[in-house]
Amino acid sequence: MTPAYRPTEESQLPHAGLPDIRRQAARALVVVVVAMAAALSGCRTTPPARGLTQVQLAVLQREGFTLTDVGWELGPSEKVLFGFDEDVIPRERIAGILHLARALTGIGIDHVRVDGHTDDIGTADYNQQLSLRRAEAVARVLVTAGFERRNIEVRGMGKRRPVADNRTAGGRAENRRASIVVTVE
Repeated sequence: MTPAYRPTEESQLPHAGLPDIRRQAARALVVVVVAMAAALSGCRTTPPARGLTQVQLAVLQREGFTLTDVGWELGPSEKVLFGFDEDVIPRERIAGILHLARALTGIGIDHVRVDGHTDDIGTADYNQQLSLRRAEAVARVLVTAGFERRNIEVRGMGKRRPVADNRTAGGRAENRRASIVVTVE
């Protein structure tokens, strides 16, 4: 006797292959999500840092500023160095400070801080006063370039925060400096 129905292969049933289809769909979804993430990460822009615009960030970086723990600090190659026991800005650095100040005010950065520093030779009190005079000297040049004096914070750091080893003459020369820092609240 012949059966009333003809046997059907498992693959021809309506529910057949569902686990395989679901697995393939899940893989396809993962591939699409990864592709979208990769595409979007290529378009990502750096968000403004604490209130700075993309243009301001670009100018800060072009002028030699780097982001440090104290703010956007003028980098080592652009810092203002002073002679031993001196608070007079070397003549060859004045034009650079003027250019920098005009670049900053030109993009709406009108508040800066100037930190004066010394090497470790001398008393703490003397170095504190000398570092403050160095910061004030740089602030005067910034005012000449258009900064308002009330928008410049000056600090004497003395021998705190050396950037080089004070045991060598070269290290001490690197520490006799003034740093220009852009801070944004």
